[in-house]
Amino acid sequence: MQQRDLLNIQMLQDLWIEIHQDDNDARDVIVQLEDGSLHTALFVTPAYLFRQMDLTYRLSQDIPDTVPVKFAALDTPHVLVEDLNRDTIEDTLDNLFALDIFESLFTRVTEEDAPETVPVHTGQRATQEVAAVVLSEVLVVE
Repeated sequence: MQQRDLLNIQMLQDLWIEIHQDDNDARDVIVQLEDGSLHTALFVTPAYLFRQMDLTYRLSQDIPDTVPVKFAALDTPHVLVEDLNRDTIEDTLDNLFALDIFESLFTRVTEEDAPETVPVHTGQRATQEVAAVVLSEVLVVE
């Protein structure tokens, strides 16, 4: 294994975890690194995946010319965890940084001087304004 350049390692500065009132199997997680950049991903439990599969099954039953089948098509970055306790999320983040895979699983929120949207893996970067709204108006911090 090659030794990583320690100058490029970012440290976690802040962590926000959205508490969903209606379900207990998913959390939106926003992290701010020491350089001020914001990153987001959805932490989910296996129950969340099973619920998504049931929803697509019921939906496919109601659409003509579709075969009812259970599946989950995930379009945003998801991190599958056993539970959604804060300690589990924090320990998972520590491991993602240690394994150097954090940036491949989280969507980076653009900075003020960056273009409005920039492709990241399969999705688009969110605007800084959207993140600001989420942090100030939507997010319930645990």
